[in-house]
Amino acid sequence: MMPGAPDRVRVHPARLGGSVLVTGDKSLSHRCLLIAALIDDAVQVGGLAPSEDVAATAQGLRALGLDVDLRVSDDGRLEGTVTGSLLSPLRSGPTGCGEDTVTIDCGNSGTTLRLLAGAGAGAGRSLILMGDASLQRRPVDRILAPLRAMGAVVDARDGRLPPLAIGRSTLSGVAWASDVASAQVKSAILLAALAAGVEASITSPHPSRDHTERMLRSLGVEVASSTGIDGEETVVIPAAQRSRMLGRPLIAARDPSAAAFWHVAAACGHAPISTPGICLNPGRTGALDVLREMGAGVSVSNEDDTGTETVGDVTVTPASLSGAHIGGARVVRCLDELPVLAVAGALSVEGLEVVDAAELRVKESDRIAVLARTLRSVGLEIDERPDGFHVPGGQRPGSGTVDAHGDHRIAMTAAVAATLGTGPIEITGFAAVATSYPGFLTDLAALGGRVEVLNA
Repeated sequence: MMPGAPDRVRVHPARLGGSVLVTGDKSLSHRCLLIAALIDDAVQVGGLAPSEDVAATAQGLRALGLDVDLRVSDDGRLEGTVTGSLLSPLRSGPTGCGEDTVTIDCGNSGTTLRLLAGAGAGAGRSLILMGDASLQRRPVDRILAPLRAMGAVVDARDGRLPPLAIGRSTLSGVAWASDVASAQVKSAILLAALAAGVEASITSPHPSRDHTERMLRSLGVEVASSTGIDGEETVVIPAAQRSRMLGRPLIAARDPSAAAFWHVAAACGHAPISTPGICLNPGRTGALDVLREMGAGVSVSNEDDTGTETVGDVTVTPASLSGAHIGGARVVRCLDELPVLAVAGALSVEGLEVVDAAELRVKESDRIAVLARTLRSVGLEIDERPDGFHVPGGQRPGSGTVDAHGDHRIAMTAAVAATLGTGPIEITGFAAVATSYPGFLTDLAALGGRVEVLNA
């Protein structure tokens, strides 16, 4: 793993430009490990993010008896093999958590907790999934309900918060109608059904990221997806699909959510910035669509769709930005990028309005409230709303001090704001970036940024 980030930094205004290879995609990295853990053969994995969240998934699988051998590759990402299977232990024994229960610390990773809950329940494992203080404030009831409908024995603190206890049980099929479009909910059900060998159907109000479906199809699993006349998405995995899985290598593309920080810096800044080889899954390109709508130059070259995901080189060039409105299905496609897009909104002519994004309230922080405090700390106006926010245009960040409140995306958003502002911004709690992008400061420096480390 790469070393963690410093906890307190001061980032100065800078004229960023150039090209940077961002880290491996976190969402894909988790799925590479967890899907490999459902294959009986040794599976090669590569391109993984060397982040704390991905390390939590790897360590969780090790705690369950699998051999997860990872090393840093020449490009700074992780590669290695996953050997063993979550289904290897006998599934006999009493229902409920017993002496063979495995306790796993998921750290700050909600993806680890939710997807491992699905795979573990389907494999008949007895687990207790816990995490840090931030994760234990993040609700898990959206996965509890479908897993219970499949017959899983699951419980949580106050009925909706980690730690999450999963008892050993045998699952049955389910037709689940989700009230939210959530890739994590959908993936938890798919992995549970795959491990248990049962059929599952998941219907959501509109499409969400389909990384899990794409990766499973690349291994020979039948997964059908369709969109209804009202825009709802239905995904179906038939029974008895695990025997079809091929032990092919699973490679994660580079992270478009990480690249979005540099895309915003370029759109609002002084020179183009290129991010080669990033994932261009349609569910992940919402931020690029927003920047295009606002008037930024966005070009894509060297597209390659020979792997699980389409990848390509993205270059963003500066422009005088107009405004944008983000709501409905597009929120899902750029949810993680909304904080840094708020900076673009402030620097635009007409500003940025975001609605239908109440999900931000239950991220690593209450991301709407913390974003509002962050922008106000550097002199920017923002109107905080229950399900989003409005940032007026015609503004520029000034000097200030920001507390990231343990949220990696807030910390990196503040750093980008500093490069585009009129004075330095001091950021405390910056170490949170290690959960997703531990090399952020290295890449910032490579693009011309200036950072003072105040407390390692």
